[in-house]
Amino acid sequence: MSDTVIRLENISHAYDEKLVLDNVQLTIKRGDFMGLVGPNGGGKTTLINIILGLIKPNSGDVYLLDKPIEQFHDWNRIGFVSQKANTFNKGFPATVFEVVSMGLTAKIGYLKFMNKKHKQKVLDTIELVGMSEYAYRNIGDLSGGQQQRIFIARALVSDPSLLILDEPTVGIDYKNVERFYQLLDDLNTKQQLTLLLVTHDTGVMTKHATNVVCLNKNLHFHGKSEEYSELSAEALSEIYGHPVQLVVHDH
Repeated sequence: MSDTVIRLENISHAYDEKLVLDNVQLTIKRGDFMGLVGPNGGGKTTLINIILGLIKPNSGDVYLLDKPIEQFHDWNRIGFVSQKANTFNKGFPATVFEVVSMGLTAKIGYLKFMNKKHKQKVLDTIELVGMSEYAYRNIGDLSGGQQQRIFIARALVSDPSLLILDEPTVGIDYKNVERFYQLLDDLNTKQQLTLLLVTHDTGVMTKHATNVVCLNKNLHFHGKSEEYSELSAEALSEIYGHPVQLVVHDH
């Protein structure tokens, strides 16, 4: 079995003739915790949408788990957690258990009931993210950080090979952010889950990610997080197109 989870070859894309991605080449290996950073408008969201099959690039090839994306159908193996804090309706009438159960829909099919094994899988996944005591609480009653753990559980319940997170700490209070990243660390090191994290918090990369990709239309950096932390302020400012100072978090 290959250890390549994602392979992008010569990806370019434009909106109304404005080039947002230019000849991007990227490989993510099994077990990586990769951070994707870059300025607003640098192409991060477009790249994620291309990986998720939501956008077809103008040119280039996408391979997921060694299959061309056109032939890839095992989407339950790709988990995705978005910036839920800006869009989630706290009045949504569902328990934590019900929300996590939604992640099994692709496996068990629509209009089909979960069996005992499925229900236990949901409970085990809720326990994995440290939220067992809230399993039958309404999702709207939880804090932002707790809710985001539940959305991770929903993505994990189908046993994905890759978990993509797009700015997952938006709206989470500061004291819970480090707990959230500790959960990601545990998923990566203990569960051997491959992670792709999109963030504006460049300091997070130096503490949590194993690899960093810096994207601003082109791929400006792709290497170990330790190497990224050694980039000068001048180098970062050149990449971002404006002054940038890397802040290393030490909680």
